[in-house]
Amino acid sequence: MEPNAEMYGYLDEEEERKKRQRPPSSYGSMKSDSSDIMEDTPASETNEDDQEEDECDQEVSGVFNLPAPVLPGEAGVQMNRPISPETEYTMTTMQTKPPGALVIEASESDIEEPFDYDEEADEGYLINSPEPPELIDPVDEQPMDLHGQPGRLHPEQDLPHVFKNIQQALTDISKDEFYKFKLNFHQRQSGFTIQEMFEGDLLDFVDRIIEKFGPDCALSNTIGTLDTISKNKEANELRVNCKKALIRSSLKQDIIRKYEYIFEGIPQPGKRNLLDDVYVEPEIVHYACGGVGPSHELRFPLQSQIQTQNTDTLVSLNNLFRIQKPDGKPVRTLLTSGIAGIGMTVSVGKYCYDWAEHRANKDMQYVITLPFSSLWILRNRNLSGSNDMSIMDVIEYHHSLCKTKKYLDDEDCKFLIIMDSFDCYKTALDWKNSPIIKVNHTPAKMDDLIVNLIRGTLLPNAQVWILGRQAAVSQIPSEFIDAFTEIHGFNDEMKDNYLTKRFRSAETGAKIVDHYKRLQALRDLTRQPFICWMVAKIFGHHLENKDDYGKYPPKLTPFYVNTLVIQTNRRLQFYYDKSEMSLKWSNEDRQMLRDLGKMALKMLEQNSGVFAEQQMKEHSLDVTDITVFSGLCTELQPTSSGKRRFCFIHPTVQGFLAALYVFTLFFVESKNILQHNQGVHQGSPNQRCTSAADVLWCAIERTFSSPLGQYDMFLRFLCGLLSPDNNKLLSGKLYNRNNDTMNGHDQVRALLERTMQTCPQDRVENIKECLRELTQLDD
Repeated sequence: MEPNAEMYGYLDEEEERKKRQRPPSSYGSMKSDSSDIMEDTPASETNEDDQEEDECDQEVSGVFNLPAPVLPGEAGVQMNRPISPETEYTMTTMQTKPPGALVIEASESDIEEPFDYDEEADEGYLINSPEPPELIDPVDEQPMDLHGQPGRLHPEQDLPHVFKNIQQALTDISKDEFYKFKLNFHQRQSGFTIQEMFEGDLLDFVDRIIEKFGPDCALSNTIGTLDTISKNKEANELRVNCKKALIRSSLKQDIIRKYEYIFEGIPQPGKRNLLDDVYVEPEIVHYACGGVGPSHELRFPLQSQIQTQNTDTLVSLNNLFRIQKPDGKPVRTLLTSGIAGIGMTVSVGKYCYDWAEHRANKDMQYVITLPFSSLWILRNRNLSGSNDMSIMDVIEYHHSLCKTKKYLDDEDCKFLIIMDSFDCYKTALDWKNSPIIKVNHTPAKMDDLIVNLIRGTLLPNAQVWILGRQAAVSQIPSEFIDAFTEIHGFNDEMKDNYLTKRFRSAETGAKIVDHYKRLQALRDLTRQPFICWMVAKIFGHHLENKDDYGKYPPKLTPFYVNTLVIQTNRRLQFYYDKSEMSLKWSNEDRQMLRDLGKMALKMLEQNSGVFAEQQMKEHSLDVTDITVFSGLCTELQPTSSGKRRFCFIHPTVQGFLAALYVFTLFFVESKNILQHNQGVHQGSPNQRCTSAADVLWCAIERTFSSPLGQYDMFLRFLCGLLSPDNNKLLSGKLYNRNNDTMNGHDQVRALLERTMQTCPQDRVENIKECLRELTQLDD
């Protein structure tokens, strides 16, 4: 054998490539193979190799430190690789020493003095040294709950698959190209110093970038860097081999960008919160039947005959698609309904965000959002251009970076399509006569695509989640729905959690919780997350700016006025395509609210809270506009004869709208619709009334003459609307700003004070509340 000096040179490119072809051991912690001992080479060839390597070293001079020369005593023994961060797969893959094998470890103390090289011993080491083990896919040790959460990734989307393909792509490039790759990777993705980039071998590098940036980012940056250094073949092979992981990564990035932050109330630039910081999961009730649910979540009159659902029917958000059909198979099509402000869209965002962050439902390969609001716009655009689309075209239109056509047809592809806001698709679908479409790539009208997707003839392997307001989704035939769920909003514990977690100060959160509980009506309304947000917004603002705030219970009327304004503005934005800068209420909008209030007052006279389509038509009200778009009414379970029934989202909303109708007629037209012997449909149109006290006295008489108390909240809201503060909130919306300021506030106050002294004892408390709604100024 030649002298030991021949072993001081670096490995040539072929030997380096062989070394990098080893399977990933512990992703940076496995000992190097003793079989990496260099072969004997003539001295002349060694000198030529040294010269070539010196030229290569000059190119990267100053970028990284070259490895120290091997000491003579090291011949035949390769040092352990540098320690690198270990991954969760380290213990599974650390299989480097089979029984009987000899592995030599060297430390600094071992190489201080050179030793005599023994060729025979070296050959023994080569013979007895173990071959690197095949990579064993690690077993996912993450515990699963009773519902199989958080699930397991598809093998082609999991870390071992990504690791092996990145390793293979980099093994196929030369040593010089690998140097260039590292330099360009460092420029593309910061996070390591230049020295750290060049520490260790290929396995260390792959391990390090995955540990630091995650599989998705490491994969995309590896492909981009290979393209940059003109290694297009390797880049394209990596794209093909990891296509499913890239599609999932693209969907995840889109979801995180869309749902990581949340705008609450009316969106305003710069005013947003992290979803995780404010989200509290509402109660979701599962019904075995499809179609319309057997109850309604916010219908809480004192004499309610609707029973509360049992707790065993509750289902958590992330387990919705763990629900099974009676035959034990998972549901395909799930329908979720709820009223305006109950949190449907926010719950969709949370479900998607948890999937994107690998917190739940990891076994879903893809989660694809197709909101009905976007489908409606696409439908109208295609009608004008007469361009039909296939369901695959629709998916790629919404997610342009996700070329999923090849994979969604696979039988083993498990994916979810979420279709939110069914009420935004403002046309009736023909469930009986729409043509049957079974080929996913067949172009068709948007209406037909939606019908066939819900039927299950298109994308039969997909699971479909449909969400919308009750009156809208009730048109979907029950035979197409496997399970029905309804979002019931917050229970008492959830309300308190929502209100306290929004504030850094625990004291402020506790004060807000105590304050809102002082009014029973507000405790009922805060079942809606939207009302909870309003409570936090208003109470939090006053507690920060007023030292004496909270001395008295809050007033109700401002909450209802703001609810009306926000819901009406949302109606104009979402259903009538008005921009934020053009949310001026038209005469038609004002008349619609008047007619709705007129019907509410008539129902109070009849002591009724449920109405039918015929009653809405009698008051010139559009059924869809009122029961779907307004956010103030909703649909109940139909009668046994199939007759549709509707109600206001809460009995107090009915009393508020009735009081608003009476107040508007008085303030704008100087009419007293409550005058003696005058019903809602009677009264002289030319008879003027200029005294607010007269209107209030008529309301008091009606309240005292009704033993069931249906006018109690009506009277309280009327007093609140007569307050100058609430009057200003509606100025420029329900009536013009140039209306004269209402007079007679002192007379109204005096009337209430006299009434409180003379009224029956059981009415005193309500009159006190009426006086507080009129005079209290802290809200």
